[in-house]
Amino acid sequence: MPTTTELVELRRTIGQLRQCVGALRARYGEASSVRRLANDLERLEIDAGELDQAPPVPAQAKPDDRANVVVVPDTPYDPALWQGADDEGVGGYQRDQR
Repeated sequence: MPTTTELVELRRTIGQLRQCVGALRARYGEASSVRRLANDLERLEIDAGELDQAPPVPAQAKPDDRANVVVVPDTPYDPALWQGADDEGVGGYQRDQR
């Protein structure tokens, strides 16, 4: 599988991170935070290796955003639409008193 520019950059960055974690380990020893960083670094290396072996996903066409636009009119709604409905915030103050 040919390597892409992104994977080459990822490997380079992981290498730099490995050097930093090594320097932190030399300074702080096996502190729990250093062990967690080392564990995270190992996970990054595993994931990068899996990406290197995975086939690339074919590019998908982006949908036209204008096709998904729903136009909402600025005109007021018909008041009859709300007749008999309670205002949830007030609790039915507009009910008929029959």
